[in-house]
Amino acid sequence: MAASGVEDERVRGEEEDDDDVPQLSAAAMEALQEFLAEQKRPEEQDGGGVELVAEDWRLSQFWYDERTARALSEEVVRLVSPSGSGSAAGAVACIACPTLYAYLKKADPGVPAQLLEYDERFGQYGGDFTFYDYNRPEELPPSMKHAYRVVVADPPYLSQECLEKVAETVSFLAQPEGSFLLLLTGEVQKDRALELLNVRPCGFKPQHSNKLGNEFRLFTNYDPADRLGGWEQSDVTPSPI
Repeated sequence: MAASGVEDERVRGEEEDDDDVPQLSAAAMEALQEFLAEQKRPEEQDGGGVELVAEDWRLSQFWYDERTARALSEEVVRLVSPSGSGSAAGAVACIACPTLYAYLKKADPGVPAQLLEYDERFGQYGGDFTFYDYNRPEELPPSMKHAYRVVVADPPYLSQECLEKVAETVSFLAQPEGSFLLLLTGEVQKDRALELLNVRPCGFKPQHSNKLGNEFRLFTNYDPADRLGGWEQSDVTPSPI
């Protein structure tokens, strides 16, 4: 997950209620000083061979662990290459989830993927990078409108306002018919996510390299069935008899 927004929005977001801001566990807080000393050094995720810029916790950046990133990238590759041939049948938009973008491009460099991010350090990805401020949800190139078969979003904050604005971006990016949405956010957003994006929680629980105190969930607008734990049965509406 990664933050976006002008400086005053970031400060305001950090002062919101505890439910609105990801909370670090005690162990992660103890690592803060070490992190600040090393934040300019590119880091390698869990020996997986994928390098990312160092997290900047002031921007609410928390990278996925290797297990999470690999599982998500494999699912996205499956969605854009339904025949299993490896040829992409659609493009992918990664909203504030650079870990996924990096693993996705390693898994299948041919997948057309766009990273929407506030942190301009990711300009290193060239044409695959688009500056994104969630406070301006549709200020994006016109060519990106309804251009993506798969949209993966990880809103930087757990507030209703942030999710509402990211939902506008999702609507702007996704193909009107037959698109897939994966949303990664806190359990606290479950009801809002269903209302705004019609997504339901999966059994798979995303994790971060620096453990967070909040419980994070993966929500999708389709049932992955035997993948990613499928939809939780309590959230599936029975079909009428």
